[in-house]
Parts: sequence; structure tokens; C-alpha cells
Amino acid sequence: MRTFPTKASLVLAQILVSSSAAPGAGDPAAGKTVFASHCAVCHATEAGQNKVGPSLAGIVGSKSASVPGFDFSTAMKEANVTWDDANLDKYLANPSGFVHGTKMFVNLPSETDRQNVIAYLATLKK
Repeated sequence: MRTFPTKASLVLAQILVSSSAAPGAGDPAAGKTVFASHCAVCHATEAGQNKVGPSLAGIVGSKSASVPGFDFSTAMKEANVTWDDANLDKYLANPSGFVHGTKMFVNLPSETDRQNVIAYLATLKK
């Protein structure tokens, strides 16, 4: 009887499930710290308080260019992106590569920082 494929599959599944790089695996408290040092100069976390960038209150799960009162770029208006964990990760890693023509020019190169910020953003409600 051959059991190798089954055992290998179980080991692989365990590795994938326990991986800290899995989407949604970030630390909201660490993300709040990264947000404060990298994002807060341009983005507010309170609904209705836009700065240079839009308020990020309730951003997770929302559609691109849907924050009231903010003047989004044409590119962002046409992007039709839902801000889930995967899209936020891609955007934060390379904003202009993900939405060519966006006004945002700052990225977060660290995968850990991105996952932590995304976890923090998920705590923000409108």
C-alpha cells in the first residue's frame, strides 16, 4: 500500500495552514504602529475625515473610490477593485503597479508590515 502521497499532502497542508504569511494572519496591534509611522500622515482612520488620502475607516471589503468626499484619481475610479486582504496586499506592495495612475506613491515593501496593516485596517469600522 502506498501512503506517501497522503502523508506528503498532510504535511504540506499543515505547513500551509501554519504559515505566518497567510492572508489575514497579521497582528492588528503591530499594524496600528506601522500605520501610525507610515500611513497616518496621509490617511485618517475616522469616517468622514479625509486628508491627502481618503479615510480608511471601513475600507476592508469596500470598493475602490467609494469613500465619500474624496477626489479620487481617474485610475482609481475605473479600477473596480474590492479591498479584500489579497488586493490590499498587492496595492500596498506596489500602488502604481496595481492601479496604474493612482495618486498613492508610498508602498510597504515588508510583507509582515503589509499583513499587520491589513489586520489593523480590518478593525476599523465606518
